[in-house]
Amino acid sequence: MTRTPLSALAPELTALFRAAGFTAGGVAGHLGPSYTEAMHRGEPAAVRYATSDGSTLSRLIRVFILRDPVPATELADLVGATLATRLLDAGAAVADLNGTVQMVLDIRPHVIVGDNRWVFSDADAAMTEHVPGPEHVLGVGAASLSLLQSTPVTPVGSVLDLGTGSGVQALGQVGVAESVTATDVHPRALDLAEATFAGAGTQVELLEGPWFEPVAGRRFDRIVANPPFVVGLPEVGHVYRDSGLNLDGASELVVSQAPEHLAEGGTAHLLAAWVHTHTQSWAARVASWLPDRGVAAWIIERDVADPAHYVGTWLRDESLDPRSPGADARTGSWLAHFAEHGVTGIGFGFVAIREIGDQPSDIMAEAMPQAFTDPLGPEIEEYFLRTAWLRERNAQELADATFLTRPGLARENIAVADLDAGVGFTPATLRLTRTEGPRWSHEVDEHLAAIVAGLHPQGLSLAETAGLYAMANGLDEEELVRAAVPAIVDLVRHGLMLPAELAQVVA
Repeated sequence: MTRTPLSALAPELTALFRAAGFTAGGVAGHLGPSYTEAMHRGEPAAVRYATSDGSTLSRLIRVFILRDPVPATELADLVGATLATRLLDAGAAVADLNGTVQMVLDIRPHVIVGDNRWVFSDADAAMTEHVPGPEHVLGVGAASLSLLQSTPVTPVGSVLDLGTGSGVQALGQVGVAESVTATDVHPRALDLAEATFAGAGTQVELLEGPWFEPVAGRRFDRIVANPPFVVGLPEVGHVYRDSGLNLDGASELVVSQAPEHLAEGGTAHLLAAWVHTHTQSWAARVASWLPDRGVAAWIIERDVADPAHYVGTWLRDESLDPRSPGADARTGSWLAHFAEHGVTGIGFGFVAIREIGDQPSDIMAEAMPQAFTDPLGPEIEEYFLRTAWLRERNAQELADATFLTRPGLARENIAVADLDAGVGFTPATLRLTRTEGPRWSHEVDEHLAAIVAGLHPQGLSLAETAGLYAMANGLDEEELVRAAVPAIVDLVRHGLMLPAELAQVVA
């Protein structure tokens, strides 16, 4: 028994799309780079110009991406009379009295974790001028893509997609999980998610209800969540982004309750937002949402917005002109609420959590402002391996361990213009920098750089390497080893150095 007739027609429709080349790659190849970029920028006229050749793929782009009105006979010619009728009956398209039909749903091709997929969602304002309503179900947005990139896709048992929306995150897990459960408080979201999964030919358990209530008492090997994390007043203007909880209450709820639903060794991968105030650091605020025992967590702040910028961004998200009277009133009340609660900024990023049993929690909260394009999911999995290895060893055991310099690690000698001499350059700083992954960079001194250069997985231990360096340079061996251990811990935590025992595991 399906929730919606869309689910019954989805397999036939996506099979037609696949055969016609109406995939993300097919559309991009058909339009070419410049017009593909125009499509992503939301410039329908340019895309319409590029699809004037009357080919099947051009017509599919016009009907399903631009959502151009067409005669009912043209839709029937494009997808077949029976399927065209079923699209109308299911409410995916509407017809006027003149026999003109228009798609009102967005059924758009995407590549999700390497596979061609089609996501069923409500039509956004990118290609047609309208203001999405309160019940709007979002498709694949920037936040969705960010979470997809930061979630591991290694084989796993059970997965929970909390607040699935149109099913994007669950879709990223169906090929690697033994079972997937998707929840949402919004019935319409579950309808569209079901159609998305049907079009992908996969079965997902769908449960309706708020937050973790539909899975009370259950535990999962992996949890993913792109919750309604918009920071604002305790009200719901748009169900896909507003939680009804005050400020960052939605993020606090998901982060604090996720550990209760993790199986042994399970992980959670969450998008979240948090406020900055003068009275508490953002890192302490988010860390306080997690229990004192039982979890390792990596909290990553990717961006910070000032209140005015933040409010303007989200008003534009709902297609409001910031110059309009309605936006003016909303801006004033939103900013006043921030001022009342001492909000100086709003941070956004990822929270990754791992269940570690009855041990003191190991929580790291840090900013990651540097640009990088590599997926973060593999890095998060490796981070948990690296930090687990560190937790199991005391200072002496770390000193006695052997290490591997990460392949691709760069040594950067930075020099600046010598202002005193008026000519040439003078050394400024020395850095070790990863050239892949999140591109972490650490400033080091010559002593640590030399010790790192001498480390080899089949060679001497850290203490022995530091001892030889101390002897050769007239330094105190005990003091140098004592200083080197915490420095190496920092390098291991960010993956610049790897314990020899993990070299094969993370290779």
